[in-house]
Amino acid sequence: MTKTASTWAPKGQPPILRRVSKRRVLSTAVALTTNGRLLKCHFDHAVKGPDVIVALRHFRRYLHGPLIIIWDRLTAHKDGEVQKWVADDADLYVEWLPSYAPDLNPEEGCNANIKARLRNATPENEEQLRQLVDRAFDQLRKRPDIIQSFFKHAGLGEMTLYT
Repeated sequence: MTKTASTWAPKGQPPILRRVSKRRVLSTAVALTTNGRLLKCHFDHAVKGPDVIVALRHFRRYLHGPLIIIWDRLTAHKDGEVQKWVADDADLYVEWLPSYAPDLNPEEGCNANIKARLRNATPENEEQLRQLVDRAFDQLRKRPDIIQSFFKHAGLGEMTLYT
């Protein structure tokens, strides 16, 4: 369970934080490896099929050889163009998670970690939000042990994945 973050305010006067951005002003696709690497690709909207291909191309620049992708059932992952792109890469394998299985998805641990790092953040605008998110990813990137723990928590700690 997530704890409520502490804030500074006079006793009995809880602070009111107003959202200055739209709901999906920043979405991030991430690639995690069992040896503790973390790659990201930001979008300024909710991720759709073409965005998944952009992210996969970006990740492929840094991750060579055979790769196993663990995907949830996000509509963008099932997009026809995405499936064609994956099929055209002979070294790319997709393992599908059950319909609702966040505990089996290592990426959910990454999301939770980043959100915890941003718990009390109050960015003034979208650019500040992106800077805060980038800083949180940079901090996490320096902790491969934590990234590896996301796989262990998902029950994948003993697997050997190609990276």
